Amino acid sequence: RDTEVRGTPVRKGERVAMFYPSANRDGAHFADPERFDVGRTPNPHLAFGGGGTHYCLGASLARVEATAIFGEILTRMRDIELAGPVER
Repeated sequence: RDTEVRGTPVRKGERVAMFYPSANRDGAHFADPERFDVGRTPNPHLAFGGGGTHYCLGASLARVEATAIFGEILTRMRDIELAGPVER
């Protein structure tokens, strides 16, 4: 049957493409959705580690991989240092 999604008509049999990352820019759920803010709280739609409905099934594996990768980088680059103060 024909339907409508947020004011856009969708006819029966019509193909629809979904762009999942756009959910993290939904103004109905996020204040200032176009601003990049890794510390945004609360963030129920963050796919990687925010939990909630869109929790990533590979999040645990990704954390293990990131820990291993950064551990190896620090082992190989012992003289690495921050370029300036850390802003939080």
